[in-house]
Amino acid sequence: MEAPESRDQAYLELICGALRVCLNYKPSCGQGRQGGVTIEEFQRIYREDEFYSWFGLDSPLVYAAHKAAGGMTSIYRQIGIGCQLLFHRILQDALGLSPTDATWSYKVPTTKGKSRTLSLDGRIALQNLATSPRRSTIENWLKAATAHIGLKGKNAANLHGAVFEVRQGYKSNDAKRQNADVANAASAFAYRYVPVMLLLSVQIPANLAERYVRARWLILRGTLSGTAIDSTYVFCGDVLGYDLAGFFRRNSAAIKNETLALFEGLLK
Repeated sequence: MEAPESRDQAYLELICGALRVCLNYKPSCGQGRQGGVTIEEFQRIYREDEFYSWFGLDSPLVYAAHKAAGGMTSIYRQIGIGCQLLFHRILQDALGLSPTDATWSYKVPTTKGKSRTLSLDGRIALQNLATSPRRSTIENWLKAATAHIGLKGKNAANLHGAVFEVRQGYKSNDAKRQNADVANAASAFAYRYVPVMLLLSVQIPANLAERYVRARWLILRGTLSGTAIDSTYVFCGDVLGYDLAGFFRRNSAAIKNETLALFEGLLK
């Protein structure tokens, strides 16, 4: 059997590659400019604005504050993207899925008579697990998951599998994002999939979690204990057969170095 450490370098690169996108971050400082503005451009723009110059807002310190604030948002976003890529790869490696099999997307009509494609970050479809030694484990987990979110009768019968939205956590109450997630859950059920919100941390506001529970999302939090229907790391270990927490522990030093280098760059 392949040792989990043999995948570490490939998995680590997915995380660090996403983080490195932040190295080139520059704030827009209200200019709406694609790619942001340099400190020289910022000072010229703000010095030419009499009102801002009266308040001293053309200071390099103001630019640094904009860069740090926006950069933190960018780092959280890229951590989330890295985790999405990582989980998608784990599904493929653990269950022998192709990239297409591990992906779920669907089309929705637009007001202009066309359609657009929406997607979630992962999929486990029972039809793709015919020869997988983990099929029975996943079937048992799926039954427990449907009971946990309150599906009964015909709604719990003949499910095709589960689809996953992967997040590092929630740092804000974004109403637009919430509405999209609720719509995604409804679409998942329409296609006979259980929607799973897979969080790598425990950061989620209680009111937001309650709304997702009402929409019948199964929420897996980033806890190290619990069960496969409430903990991301227990799910990965018990259902997928991969110790995700162990991966993060083994590679924490490398990930920290990458993250701290970004912080230093943002604060200069």
